[in-house]
Amino acid sequence: MLKRPAAVLGLFESPRALLSAIELLRARGRWSLEAYTPYPVPGAEAALGLKRSPLAAMVLIMGSLGALTAYLFQWWMNSVDYPIVVGGKPVDAWQAYVPVLFEVTVLFAAFTAGLGMLLLLNRLPDFRHPLLSSKSAAALTRDKFGLALEPAEGPFDAGAAEAALREVGAEAVEVLNQPAPPAPVKPRTLLLLAAGGALACLAAGLGTYWTLKLFPALPPMSHMLEHPKLVPQKPSAFFKDGRGMQAGVPGTMARGRLPYPCKTEACASRLANPLPRAAEVLRKGRKAFDTSCAVCHGALANGRPLLSEAYGAKPADLQSSRFLSMEDGRIYHTLMTGKSAMPSFASSLTDDERWSLAHYLRALQRAQHAEDEDLR
Repeated sequence: MLKRPAAVLGLFESPRALLSAIELLRARGRWSLEAYTPYPVPGAEAALGLKRSPLAAMVLIMGSLGALTAYLFQWWMNSVDYPIVVGGKPVDAWQAYVPVLFEVTVLFAAFTAGLGMLLLLNRLPDFRHPLLSSKSAAALTRDKFGLALEPAEGPFDAGAAEAALREVGAEAVEVLNQPAPPAPVKPRTLLLLAAGGALACLAAGLGTYWTLKLFPALPPMSHMLEHPKLVPQKPSAFFKDGRGMQAGVPGTMARGRLPYPCKTEACASRLANPLPRAAEVLRKGRKAFDTSCAVCHGALANGRPLLSEAYGAKPADLQSSRFLSMEDGRIYHTLMTGKSAMPSFASSLTDDERWSLAHYLRALQRAQHAEDEDLR
């Protein structure tokens, strides 16, 4: 088969000689120039007329995309899919996202820089490039500087290109021939590659399975069940008091939960019920009353308990005149602090349940003391 020249390569002793040859040959405009150097030569890109590499912009865009992707994944997971309040902080506290943001940004940027440079910009690997089979390839990786003249437009005159390189000071010139086209891949080869890949995957899977089966815990790996942990109610030598379960920091409170401000009934009488007297509020109040109050005060809040005489206590009649004129704030205060034998319901009823219960008690009282206008 007749060999066709793909380029003519000239070797130069120094970067200065290479840059000078590029300037002289580029002015003639008959060839496309390509330089091969063992290390970056400042000014070579400008001398060859190459445009600025888009790699920096590619890395910036993909790094920003990586940061945005990491943020959205963490925001959705922590704020929407599985929100958990940790230490009283908001579920979308972005400060906790920074380590993952940094790592994913670097991951996207590094892959873009490496794969983008190799596959997109340099179009590597190219195992059939004529330079790889040339005599000058070894010298170009050590201390020589190469300049290749490649076809631009029209027929390529290898003799003229060789003479031009010698004219500008090349110490050695080599004609690089176009490699023969690759032979078509045989079906047998494809089958062998597929079978080899399948066997490799099978061997890796079986090897991993039996390794973990026979050696379940190899340093530094260990089972999660064997990790050191602190069991509730157990002592711990880590803290000075020797207790594993630590009390909250004095003076702190959970987010969104202000402490109850009133210590006396006079203070509580000035509190206004923040909930409207609506059907949904009354339903919530009835549920709270039936759960926490009816067993002692009776279903009608008339002081007749649902318990037997063995109960012995004398709960208050909430239908009496004293309670008819009692402010909602004082009812709320009693539920918060308790009274006489009645315990506090501060921990068992929510804030809205206590205010709803006050509304429902008013409805019970109005039902037992109906006025003329209620009967119309």
